[in-house]
Amino acid sequence: MRRILCILGAGLLLLSCGGRTAKTPAEPARRAFPEVSIPAMMSDGQDRVNYMVNHLWDRFTDTSAVYYCDSVTVNGVELEEVERQMGLFTTLLQNVSLPKAKDAVSHFFGRVEGFGKRYPESNLFPKMSELLNKYLYDPNSPLRCDDMYGVYASLLAQSSLVDEAYRSKYRYDAEMCSRNPIGSVATDFPFTDIRGKVHTLHGIQADYTLLIFGNPDCNACRELMENMQGIPQVTSAIVQGRLKVVDVFIDPEIEEWKARAANFPKDWICGYDHRLAITEQRIYSVRGIPSLYLLDKDKKILLKDAPQENVLAFLERL
Repeated sequence: MRRILCILGAGLLLLSCGGRTAKTPAEPARRAFPEVSIPAMMSDGQDRVNYMVNHLWDRFTDTSAVYYCDSVTVNGVELEEVERQMGLFTTLLQNVSLPKAKDAVSHFFGRVEGFGKRYPESNLFPKMSELLNKYLYDPNSPLRCDDMYGVYASLLAQSSLVDEAYRSKYRYDAEMCSRNPIGSVATDFPFTDIRGKVHTLHGIQADYTLLIFGNPDCNACRELMENMQGIPQVTSAIVQGRLKVVDVFIDPEIEEWKARAANFPKDWICGYDHRLAITEQRIYSVRGIPSLYLLDKDKKILLKDAPQENVLAFLERL
């Protein structure tokens, strides 16, 4: 479960560590992160992952005691180590079924909110919320997943620990995360190609459709294009008609897009959102580009706003 996690923090303005109180130890004593103990009788690998994703934080969020906190310490544990555990947690979430992952996120929220209510002077609740946002919702995170983070955002929107001024933000985040969930049929929309022909997403016929919301001036978009052209399975699937790549420009600078549209591969279907429905009606949540959706032949979503490496790994298996 090795990942390179180099992500900009998103920062949630929830609560702050209130310093030393009667409930907080006077000395900055620190402790190791309390590891989870998986039952010895549990030998199946997936069962162990399922157990760990649900119990990783139990001892750390145990409300029987509260530990020192400051800007680099969360409930007695160095922030760097807590973040490493968050990286492990969000990696584990990717290795269980989506329903189990959502349940695990909900369970995690219950643990950290319960601790925050018991010890409001601790920084545990805001720090854990900030880290989960960073790993599951930051558009640059290789572990991001709107369907999982939407569960947490909806709970933040209802929590008494969150200032009312911020609850509306989390309601909005939860609503956007709920758009086009994995397993649903992707919302249809029309788009116009460089020759002026109007297409619809659902009108694209193929076993798989890779929907890209991109920009020809985007470095990451060009990198994706080059990487895909270097995978023989992708080239073969496109030639055979099993895979269609649909790249849609969603910004209003149409003339600038047209001037660069010749740079796209000739076997891609490239166009622009002439109604600007993606940005103005927000029928899709696009927080960064390229934003990648992989659809099956019935236009059901297999991967949603997925990291490039996940999409490429899937395409290599075609």
